[in-house]
Amino acid sequence: MAPGNEVCAQPNCLGVLEDGYCNICGLAAPKAATKSSAAVSTATGSSPAERNGSGSRRSVSRGPSRSSRKNLGAGLISVPELPAAEPEQSILTDPKVPDSKRFCFRCDRPLTRERGFCGQCGQKYSFIPTLLPGDMLGGQYEVRGALAYGGLGWIYLAFDRTLSRYVVLKGLLNAEDAAAAAVAMAERRFLAAVKHPNIVGIYNFVQHGTEGFIVMEYVGGRTLRDIRRARGPLPVAEAIAYIHRILGAVGYLHEQGLLFCDFKPENVMLEGEDVKLIDLGGVRRCDDLKGDIYGTEGYSAPEAGDGPTVASDLYTVGRTLAVLVSDIRGFTKERRYTLPDPQEEPIFAREESLFRFLLKATAKNPDDRFVSAEEMAEQLMGILRETVAVETGTPRPAVSALFGGDKLPLNPPPGINPITVDYRDLAEPNIDLSDPAATLVVGVAAWPDADHKVAALRQIVDQRPQSVEARLRLSESLLECGSVEEAETILRALESEDPWEWRARWYRGRLLLAGGKAAEAEKLFDQVYFDLPGELAPKLAFAMAAEAAANLDIAARMYDLVARTDPSFVSACFGLARCLARSGDRKGAVAALDRIPKTSSMYARSRIEAARALTGNAGAPPSADELASASAAIEDLALDPADRGMLEDLIYGSALDLVLSRRVAPNAAIRILGQPLSEDNLRAGLERSYRAMARLSDGREKVRLVDRANRVRPRSLF
Repeated sequence: MAPGNEVCAQPNCLGVLEDGYCNICGLAAPKAATKSSAAVSTATGSSPAERNGSGSRRSVSRGPSRSSRKNLGAGLISVPELPAAEPEQSILTDPKVPDSKRFCFRCDRPLTRERGFCGQCGQKYSFIPTLLPGDMLGGQYEVRGALAYGGLGWIYLAFDRTLSRYVVLKGLLNAEDAAAAAVAMAERRFLAAVKHPNIVGIYNFVQHGTEGFIVMEYVGGRTLRDIRRARGPLPVAEAIAYIHRILGAVGYLHEQGLLFCDFKPENVMLEGEDVKLIDLGGVRRCDDLKGDIYGTEGYSAPEAGDGPTVASDLYTVGRTLAVLVSDIRGFTKERRYTLPDPQEEPIFAREESLFRFLLKATAKNPDDRFVSAEEMAEQLMGILRETVAVETGTPRPAVSALFGGDKLPLNPPPGINPITVDYRDLAEPNIDLSDPAATLVVGVAAWPDADHKVAALRQIVDQRPQSVEARLRLSESLLECGSVEEAETILRALESEDPWEWRARWYRGRLLLAGGKAAEAEKLFDQVYFDLPGELAPKLAFAMAAEAAANLDIAARMYDLVARTDPSFVSACFGLARCLARSGDRKGAVAALDRIPKTSSMYARSRIEAARALTGNAGAPPSADELASASAAIEDLALDPADRGMLEDLIYGSALDLVLSRRVAPNAAIRILGQPLSEDNLRAGLERSYRAMARLSDGREKVRLVDRANRVRPRSLF
């Protein structure tokens, strides 16, 4: 007997007290038996947290999913290959649980011994593997050795003698509680019905002595935790690809009425070119209100102690992605429920859409998070496309389930008028086909006359007062008719009824932008961007409002992101060019316009805007080469004669002003619209343009143009 250990006082017991409990009968000493604990905690020690939010949570995924489930990262990236390894190479040579991982599974008290009784709650425990190499379970599974120690005990590699394959044996409950193990095994048999390509397969359940084991598929690979530890923070695109793929498995569990509960990097295995959930030990039914709650500090949601939910499951996925791409100091302490600011973590500054995604996924209020794994995956795929497009310089466009396309090509400004910020160019949200008035709204949406649309939509609202879609479309039509106050009243009412209705904010942002209230519109579009971090349309709207509010840095950054991802959003290319031109970066402005493909209906307009940018006066004056480039941009365009005349006026006039002011030296080798760069040639060219435009005009305009031609013509003796 060790010095200081007391003999058990129970009749006929020869045990001694260790940590206040007998090492044989497990009963406490009489004095200790009077103690009790009022602590309530999860299996990992997380205290129950009061739920911070209430109300309904709204889904934004109203259309069929367009995210790929066929391969990792939807084929956008390639992940590093893992070297092949034999299953038995993973067996631990000396399986021991380190002190830092020894906790009582019942009360979470740290434990120092390998076996004994918890000094706080009296639970008997053992951290020594109970299965040894050569042990046979169920007459079929031969144990080869221990692989790891998990939250519910040791995990073993075994060989299925019947089917000639390796399997994994995972304990169901504490090995010292035979009755509880039997109950647990019976309760967990529902896991055998879980069938998904990205979830480890459950083959069988076996009893061995006092223990129950799940017999699982052997997955040969490395966990995301091991990969993260070996390589440090992972490239953003790679990490997103892993999480996007595994969200399909998480969503499948939710569809089956199950919650994973303890999602974290060590529970996801990379095998070949795919990932799998490998630990179903914490899975429970959504309607199980009394079962044990499993979680891990730093990953569990603040409210998880009240009982896991879909929202808390998705929270753990967001935390896992954050861990894969960044270093979070104080992850289980001061950053237990928060993320570092972009000023602290550079990757969040570079990847703004990802950071917004993570903020939404891990929001304190469950109602502010994503509603479903499908919605989460849809937005994450959009972010992956952005990331890959920026990294590779190759656009990665995709059709959105929520928005239509850029409307600028459908209704460009007439003639060669400059392309400016216009709320009417913003994409329209797709009609929610689940809305009770969807069919009626679809029939009216294409009507060209705004007044007739308003009258029809009023009738639909009267017939289907519960329809959100009808009221949204009515507000938009009222804006077209100039009834701004009524439109805003409708939208504010919708926002009040449902604070998570992003479409109401979207339409009100358009209304404010139309009314010249750019700063207010910018705030609303900023929030929609937060709600939908993987969509391009909110970023374009945010950029337009920021540009109109003179926040050019924000506007340029958002325009650039949209244009790099999908150049068919030509509004972004034109917007970026405007911002850069206003800051004096004419070369950058032209490069932005060069992103518009020649196949686009807006290509000719991009050349016209390039000519405007190259002749602009912001910053340093244009150079002779820039004047020549402006000339070349429009020379081959098929233009209306009047439009060509106005552009020639712009280019000749700019060149002549620069030559006269001596900011550009004459140079006969440089041609401007076919004329050598000299005063007389520029005057002659400008004169011809004015006279050509005069022939197309009449009245006072004709006289004005002739007068200008006479004033600008080259000086002569006659």
